[in-house]
Amino acid sequence: MNDLDVLKVFCAGDGRYGNLLGVVRDGAKYPDDAARQALAAELGYSETVFVDDPERGVVDIRTPGTRMAFAGHPLVGVAWLLDIEELRPPAGAVWARDDGEFTWITARAEWVEDKRTEQYASAAEVEALPAPPPGEGWLYAWAWEDERAGRIRARGFPRRPDGAIVEDEATGSAALLLTAQLNRALNITQGAGSQILTAPGPDGTIDIGGRVRFAD
Repeated sequence: MNDLDVLKVFCAGDGRYGNLLGVVRDGAKYPDDAARQALAAELGYSETVFVDDPERGVVDIRTPGTRMAFAGHPLVGVAWLLDIEELRPPAGAVWARDDGEFTWITARAEWVEDKRTEQYASAAEVEALPAPPPGEGWLYAWAWEDERAGRIRARGFPRRPDGAIVEDEATGSAALLLTAQLNRALNITQGAGSQILTAPGPDGTIDIGGRVRFAD
């Protein structure tokens, strides 16, 4: 598919891991809702982004089953790919920057919908969880690896009825929510080894950063 870029977002320092993201640079090729949702379901990534205006940063974010107003790893990935300073998902304007290693977006915790965080006693307990754990609703399971240093071990479980994504490798929106709850900068290892960095801002916004690479 010539108009599709596949990225890994929130990679580890050696370029491994990261959450796969499909980006359709020319969203006009999929003009209606049904076509976009069908492609997102066919690709099967946790999210696929359709770029509707690359200059203004207007984007449409889809999971295999629905449209999203905001999502973290898709916006970090698109910011890196398009190299622009502002993105416009349905939730609102998202500022973006690149520091050479990490790509950052600035967003708000109130944009995160239908996710719940739950603290566990240890990183080992988080790692031992079945995929998915029993229960309903989107769960971000986390524990301190080093509280003083702000290092966290996390795993994300959508637990959607369709079961399309059993475990999310790296979840920017959940990391944003957890950062707002703890009100401090975090260095999160999620999934098999993805890395997410966050920092709360003075105006209620939160920065989310990570490495992005083209998928092999």
